Amino acid sequence: MVKPAGKITTQPAPGIEYYEQPVSERMRTFLRLEFLYHPMLKNSEKDDDWATRDTISMLLEIQAILLRGDVRSEVLSELDHQISAFERFQAHSGVDGGRLGNLMNNLSKTREQISLIGTGFLQPLKDSDFLNAIKHRSAIPGGTCEFDLPEYSHWLRQPIARRQQDLTEWIQTVRTLCDGVSEVLWLIRESAQPTQKKAINGMYQHNMQKNGNCRLLRLSLTEDSPLFPEISGSQHRFTVRFLEWSTVDSRAVQTEHDVPFQLSIC
Repeated sequence: MVKPAGKITTQPAPGIEYYEQPVSERMRTFLRLEFLYHPMLKNSEKDDDWATRDTISMLLEIQAILLRGDVRSEVLSELDHQISAFERFQAHSGVDGGRLGNLMNNLSKTREQISLIGTGFLQPLKDSDFLNAIKHRSAIPGGTCEFDLPEYSHWLRQPIARRQQDLTEWIQTVRTLCDGVSEVLWLIRESAQPTQKKAINGMYQHNMQKNGNCRLLRLSLTEDSPLFPEISGSQHRFTVRFLEWSTVDSRAVQTEHDVPFQLSIC
């Protein structure tokens, strides 16, 4: 299925717009968690009941993602892969040993922390009657309004310090794993250097190397570009189409012009 590439949430370089596309189910899960996690943290700090509502909503979505599969094992596996890769670099000449050692220590600590939370780390959220009531009513349009959930509305009226006390406790349940996901994604993004490419008549096709280990595609365009990329493919090959957008009332169409862009295969 063809889907528009997701615009990343990390800070881009000045004048550049970045787009990302996962090519494995693991990366899809990681990117979805990152998409929810950082806005959740920002909203949890705001003294606004609608920001608090957004925080709870994102927390419940993160919980739903984590309950669908063994994400903890996926993160541990990715950390093991990264640690093993850096260990091979230790024997190379010209490597900054101090920096590499610090990086490996951080990865090892992250791995240990995620191991220690155990497989039942979500149990405090699953056992919360308060959150379960919100989760149940959230499936109904407008289901979390005051007359449906008076206890929730009363809690939202509490001082920000009181709300943050509960939010901090709930967020802590997923923080260790989500921080690990963020660290893994940073390493994957930094693992590849961008190369200059050109999409002829708005289309670019690429065949992967047979022994390549692609997990994530990153594309960049200039900030003032009227185009956006749509990517389809897999770990073996992919196609990029650059589309021209005009208004929400008309369908975006593939440009007929050649498009220079930068590509990182991570």
